[in-house]
Amino acid sequence: MTGVHPDMNDRTYKKGLQKSVVAGSIGVLVHWFDWAVYAYMATTIAAVFFPESDATAGLLATFAVFAVSFLVRPIGAIIFGRLGDRIGRKHTLSIVILAMAIATLILGILPTYATIGVLAPILLIATRIVQGLAAGGEFGSAAAFLGEFSPPKRRGFGCSWLEFGSLLGFLLASFVVYLLNQAMTPEQVLDGGWRIPFLITVPLGLIGLYIRRKIEDTPEFEALQKMDTISPSPVREVFKRNPKEFIQTCGMEIFMNVTFYVVLVYLLTYQETSLGIDPGRAALLSTLASALGLIIVPLAGIASDRFGRKPVLMTAAIAQTVLSVPLFMLMNVDTPWASFVSTFGLAFILAIILGTHAATVVELFPTRTRQTGLSIAYAVTAALFAGTSPYALTWLIDTTGNILSPGFFLTVVGIIGIVTVVSIPETKGIDLLKDEDREGRPTASAG
Repeated sequence: MTGVHPDMNDRTYKKGLQKSVVAGSIGVLVHWFDWAVYAYMATTIAAVFFPESDATAGLLATFAVFAVSFLVRPIGAIIFGRLGDRIGRKHTLSIVILAMAIATLILGILPTYATIGVLAPILLIATRIVQGLAAGGEFGSAAAFLGEFSPPKRRGFGCSWLEFGSLLGFLLASFVVYLLNQAMTPEQVLDGGWRIPFLITVPLGLIGLYIRRKIEDTPEFEALQKMDTISPSPVREVFKRNPKEFIQTCGMEIFMNVTFYVVLVYLLTYQETSLGIDPGRAALLSTLASALGLIIVPLAGIASDRFGRKPVLMTAAIAQTVLSVPLFMLMNVDTPWASFVSTFGLAFILAIILGTHAATVVELFPTRTRQTGLSIAYAVTAALFAGTSPYALTWLIDTTGNILSPGFFLTVVGIIGIVTVVSIPETKGIDLLKDEDREGRPTASAG
């Protein structure tokens, strides 16, 4: 058995592949839309869900709730990763997007602190925990699904739509929040307008659920079922039989996640606070960087299908290592063109990573443990390294007084990328059903 995919000339299969791309990427879009809306409206949420007596304490509490959703992601990764390797990608894709939609709906209709007092922030925390658990399972489910449904020669392109969805979620969130603030006064936003962006997420989630319920499971997982070689204990098997692949995936996701958060999340604050760039121009730069990513990400996926995963990723890792500090030095030049060029340079490097990393890590694992390994590695690195990056950079600048600290930080991350890429094999176009998938393992207790 050298492959399980039908001929790409089959029109029916092409239509199914398009549906699979939508099914795989829409959940990521919903997740990042919700995530970005919460971040963009943090000040409003603080005023709505926490006592008005101390605005700073309320804002800190809002961000603490935000952090909770990161901390529970590894738990969600273990739960949904194991489920995906036991019962199939299709089912976990449906469960995670349904959980996101329900939690977001509840958040959108929650009573405020003025209405029910301390119960309001408690319920807010509960909704964010559910969203965090679901988010912990989304990447691994969607990446495994897209990777296994994409034809081998176009797997990089197919998996790149995962990150296209995340960038589109960012852009849609900023656009919706912008329209909300243009259409309503600050008082109207506080009086209930803040609910609108969250409630918009619900129909998106339901559409995604409908699509995901209509799709078939992946050819590779169905092959496992037919061979009766599904792992009874995928979590245990990842750490016992695939530790090298897990460590390599952690390195790849540190490279991707930290760069993502520095360029698309922290950079906006850095440009405003450290460089004194006008908030409107900083927001425009961030928006344009995401828009550039929408173009480059699929192209990077295509390039990885043609030239290989390693050459494309190594190009990005070397570029990040060599160019990060010069780009931050350029950003400090007090002219508009300098901030545009430097921001676009960082966004270009990030987009290459985003367009290639998912296919690469999908190809490292056997089908038996793919979703578990991907989910845990992604969630743990996001919680430990990505979510803490803005705080670490703020501390570095304050401690060292060096406003180029983010550039040196990204240089270190680029070196991690180089080391990781050197360690992995070239996997372009490989068969995702590996020998251990076909041979199976001795039966063990579920875990």
